[in-house]
Amino acid sequence: MNKLADPTPQLSMKQISFFFLPLLLNVQLMSVSHSIINSALARLDDYVLALASFSVAMVVHLLFASPSYQNHTITIAVVRGPRSFRSMIIFVVLIALYVSLMLNLIAYTSFGDFMLRNVLGVDAEVAREARQALAFMALLPFFTGFRGFFQGLVIRSRRTHLVTIATGIRVVALLGFIVLGRRWFNGAQLGAFALVSCVALESLVMGAMAYRNRGSVPGKPGDAALDQSQTPLKVLCFALPVAFSSGLQQTIPVVINAIISRFPDANLALAAFGVIRAIMFMLAGPLRNLQQVYLAMVESAADYKVLLHFFYRASVVMAVLVLLLAFPFNNLILKQVLGIADDLRLYIISPLAWCALFPLFYGATNLLRAHFTGSGQTLVLGQATILKFAYLLLCWLLLPLVAPEISGIALAIFLLISSECAEGLFLRWQRKRL
Repeated sequence: MNKLADPTPQLSMKQISFFFLPLLLNVQLMSVSHSIINSALARLDDYVLALASFSVAMVVHLLFASPSYQNHTITIAVVRGPRSFRSMIIFVVLIALYVSLMLNLIAYTSFGDFMLRNVLGVDAEVAREARQALAFMALLPFFTGFRGFFQGLVIRSRRTHLVTIATGIRVVALLGFIVLGRRWFNGAQLGAFALVSCVALESLVMGAMAYRNRGSVPGKPGDAALDQSQTPLKVLCFALPVAFSSGLQQTIPVVINAIISRFPDANLALAAFGVIRAIMFMLAGPLRNLQQVYLAMVESAADYKVLLHFFYRASVVMAVLVLLLAFPFNNLILKQVLGIADDLRLYIISPLAWCALFPLFYGATNLLRAHFTGSGQTLVLGQATILKFAYLLLCWLLLPLVAPEISGIALAIFLLISSECAEGLFLRWQRKRL
């Protein structure tokens, strides 16, 4: 049944805010952890190599690991009792095994050279550092997979503050893991060691919180029947399109990296793109949680209108924050707090300012994705992401011919924003058509 068919309002801005705010803080804290790692790498002697290598490793990791990042969304949608609980665990383990296998192949076999040197086009030094980092990251899929599963259980019980607490513990522990890791690691390896360690701790804490809050999920009529119908095969059929779409989404930064790595300012552009993506993850990333708000709280068309008003306000606030960071607080935050060198900092000012447009498109796309997930039309999500990927491939072929002298980071930001816009327009058209 389409949950928007009922016109009776049940939500208020206050309810959405109390549900959304802890999730917003959770994304902020997660992005702070990435910024802390970038800040630590930016203070190394060869900071450009360290940042570029870690950025490439993160892009490759996200390319393969991103299907598990939808585990909390899928858990909210399908887990209704013991049978669906077990089926979801099977899905989590299968996805984690696949991701870990792929990362190990890149880290230890010639497939890694092909992926990094031929596909992404990075130089030998960056490729070597990135592969060493990916060797650590091969452990991440199991931690992130079950973290998402536990988060989904807690979010469905509407105790979102517990998710924020677990991530806060992760951030505090990260500082200690960076100090500890300096004894044995340097460059991108240091970033990978610190990331894996703090996420492992976060997953353990999240699991303990989910266990303590078992049985607190609000039930609805029909949950028992729905639970019995959720066989492992049925969960896979529902979840795989969502996971596939999420995985294909991560080809976007991969393709962008592959494009800009062939420009004259390749290493500087790769390092800058890594820094900007970390900042955008912090400032625009919370809007992806609009999916969880929709799935857990929206029950009518009136509810959806309230959520839309909330989204408009949130996207404007985040756009203003991006502009403040790009201009008046550029020196204070980027240089003094994050420790980014002047050449890299000045290089990203203008592209970062253009990213003020990103929250609007990103939030709108996530609302549309939530609509298709909630209505069970998950195949549309895969179609939208394929279109987005095809758009970038077309740009890959044409842009070096049309604008060979453009700055690599300026091109990267244009592709990031325009591809999000293309996906949103397609989903909006599909929603009207279906």
